[in-house]
Amino acid sequence: MQRSNSKISNEFTTLAILLMLLTVMLVPASAQESSATSLDVDVQKYEPYPAEIGQYVDVWIKVENFHSGQSDDVSIKLIPEYPLSLDSEKNAIKNIGILSPDSASVQEYRLYVDENAKPGTASFDVYYRGGSDSPWVKDTFEMKVGSTTFESKGTLELEDITANPGVFGPGDTGTISFTLTNTATENTITFEGKDYDTNARIQSATLSGSDIIQATSGEQNAGIIGPGNSVTLTFNVEVPEDTPEGTYYLDLSIIGNSHAYNNNWRVPLTVDSSSLKMIPSKPMTLVNGEGKIQFDVANLHPNTLSSVSIRPEAEGISFSPAEYFIGTMKPDELFTIEFTAVVEDEEAVTPLTLNAEYRNGFNEHTASEEIGSFDLTHEDNGNGVTSAAAALGLVVVAGSTLFVYRKKKQE
Repeated sequence: MQRSNSKISNEFTTLAILLMLLTVMLVPASAQESSATSLDVDVQKYEPYPAEIGQYVDVWIKVENFHSGQSDDVSIKLIPEYPLSLDSEKNAIKNIGILSPDSASVQEYRLYVDENAKPGTASFDVYYRGGSDSPWVKDTFEMKVGSTTFESKGTLELEDITANPGVFGPGDTGTISFTLTNTATENTITFEGKDYDTNARIQSATLSGSDIIQATSGEQNAGIIGPGNSVTLTFNVEVPEDTPEGTYYLDLSIIGNSHAYNNNWRVPLTVDSSSLKMIPSKPMTLVNGEGKIQFDVANLHPNTLSSVSIRPEAEGISFSPAEYFIGTMKPDELFTIEFTAVVEDEEAVTPLTLNAEYRNGFNEHTASEEIGSFDLTHEDNGNGVTSAAAALGLVVVAGSTLFVYRKKKQE
């Protein structure tokens, strides 16, 4: 019996030791997995675009820690595939070190495009990890290499940029349109004794966003543009809700007839959070439970707002009209609006709030502004004084009549 108990005790001891070892092994594995999944990598940009065959191309890799925890020893490793190669194998791994929550680091690599490469796409792998003991995680990216070469001599000019809305607000989506014109005035041109046509080509057009602003449209191909002709390219853009005010720059890249005719333009996009300003234009006084209230509504946004409407709100008071529709408001334009207010429950009256709805481009917005408290006053409308005077007159007349009657009786 003692041997049996001793055997059971030894088995429990062995099981406990195994569980402890398993726990020790699982904790680092969990930490490694958490560290890896808290990171994200992306290609911020590469230049030139497209990468030139037989030349170097610079690539910027962005590493971001989007987790709530800190990554203490972040590293990335770039492994290119043919026709790409690193300028030096010793530059493959870059140690970033500590990467705090919601922070990012941008690392630059230089790659060489083999001189025998064909136009198309080339790929490379980016490995990353949050610590020296963590496993590598791989993402694969592509870049455009070379382009078809045409002998046409047409030159493109960026003639016009149109944004809708003209000025974006935080959280807005919209479009940016680019008008490109072939500046050639003749159908042919002679250069070094050889005739060339003056067509311009857009083999591809791409719009790249900034660190914050997102360009969501893909690559476009506009084809051939004849001398003096134009084409308009439109791209979709998104501005995140938490975007600070300011001017941001997007990159419009055009692949033309040949590398010498490629273009890259920096395109400004403005973000402004200003909207409507609503203020009383006269005191908010209600006499004997009712009155008219007026407000000035001004458009402080840099571009035109549409479908503007104002709705007053206060407990214990009804308004007519319930909502005032203004419509379109140009920048700095001011409208004066008026409501009739009637007190329904004086004990429940709360301060007045004006709720505005409007559209910036295709984006619907709302804004609220607490205006202030009502001045509730009571006045005698004069009926009581008139009645008293009339009663007093009757008393005087009655007294006078009685006096005359008595006097005649005495006579």
